[in-house]
Amino acid sequence: MRSRFYAFAVTALFAAATAVPALAQAPNLDPPNSEAPKPPDHPPTDVPALPEPPPDVQKFQRGPPLSLDKLFEALKVAPTDESAKFVENRIWALWLASGGDTANLLMSRVKSALDSKDYDLAIKLLNAIIDIRPNYIEAWNRRATVYYMKKDFAHSIEDIREVLAREPRHFGALSGLGMILQELGDEKHALDAFRRALAVHPKLEKIPDMVKKLIEKVEGRDI
Repeated sequence: MRSRFYAFAVTALFAAATAVPALAQAPNLDPPNSEAPKPPDHPPTDVPALPEPPPDVQKFQRGPPLSLDKLFEALKVAPTDESAKFVENRIWALWLASGGDTANLLMSRVKSALDSKDYDLAIKLLNAIIDIRPNYIEAWNRRATVYYMKKDFAHSIEDIREVLAREPRHFGALSGLGMILQELGDEKHALDAFRRALAVHPKLEKIPDMVKKLIEKVEGRDI
């Protein structure tokens, strides 16, 4: 039953992403009909960290207003890692600021709960945010992250699906999907997800190295 869930979830995620014009140049990522692998009986103690907003995100909320579309265009052509990181942080600032005053207050409490490693409280707070602001993308993404930290990959994938349905360019969610699939042993689709993240954000931290290693495993070394 669980393996069927993962197969369905991954298929739905990639089918949704494939329909997005902004990623039309990426390779075809439709997964095969075979079922995705079952999650390990004993997940590893540590999981890699997901991309997160900068701790001083408020300073990136200031400055001349730019639309997400303009920022994503700038992100693709950023000439240096530093300039790409600056644009990335501006995008995070817009995502975080789109929830409204009540959601923003609750999100600050989510951060406090996470700092205290009280993941259950963080999820309860995020549930409340999603109830009042179902289109607040960053609430879905943050809850996916918390589930990931709890190694509850099934619920994390469900929330990633909600994120990508609302913002297919969310490089954090795409990276998170890749990391989950890698944890589950589905290296082929992990590579696909990471490639989609890099199609949006070519200088995404750590992901290019992960892609290089997966290419060697999935596609083999060039002779």
